Amino acid sequence: MEDPHTNNRMGILGGTFNPVHMGHLILAQDAMEHFDLGSVLFVPCARPPHKPVRDLIPAEHRIAMLEAALEGDLRFHVSRVETDRGGTSYTIDTARELARLYPGSELHFILGSDSLLELHLWKDIPALLEICRFVTLARPGAEYDSLIGADLRLPDPWPERLKQRIRIGHTVSISSTDIRYRVAEGLAIRYLVHPAVEMYIAEHSLYRS
Repeated sequence: MEDPHTNNRMGILGGTFNPVHMGHLILAQDAMEHFDLGSVLFVPCARPPHKPVRDLIPAEHRIAMLEAALEGDLRFHVSRVETDRGGTSYTIDTARELARLYPGSELHFILGSDSLLELHLWKDIPALLEICRFVTLARPGAEYDSLIGADLRLPDPWPERLKQRIRIGHTVSISSTDIRYRVAEGLAIRYLVHPAVEMYIAEHSLYRS
């Protein structure tokens, strides 16, 4: 594998990170290994376009938990590009800004397999596909060989290119929704989140009912 200090392939992992959990970290590591990335940039959103915001805690808490979880891992970094911009976070705006901020980098946007089938709904998706490569981590046992343009609802050549960038990642059944529920119910979240995130949630009384 190429030296990460000279590798200009940057992974972009977006999300609410409400809170960040071990599944996010494993997804980022899988992407680095499968797609030979030099680094991964975690991009917490300000306000997601396709998710309810009722349970979304302030960005500063989500960023602080990300920074705590990633501390000491030189492969992973946090970007405030969406939270500083504010408003609804559209990936096309973020991709254009990151391309401007990192002109020498090849941007690789990391997807879970569920998001791949929703890609046609994203804002300005034709332009977005030109700016950065989309790479997908699927669950073990998932069948994607039979995907066609009709499934992805995108014009050629994108369905075939997207299919070529699918790899099998680890199965990690952890969700931020479940973590918020467990905290509200007084259940343990140890081993589901980084210890520093567990401590931060407790210290700031986050996600309490």
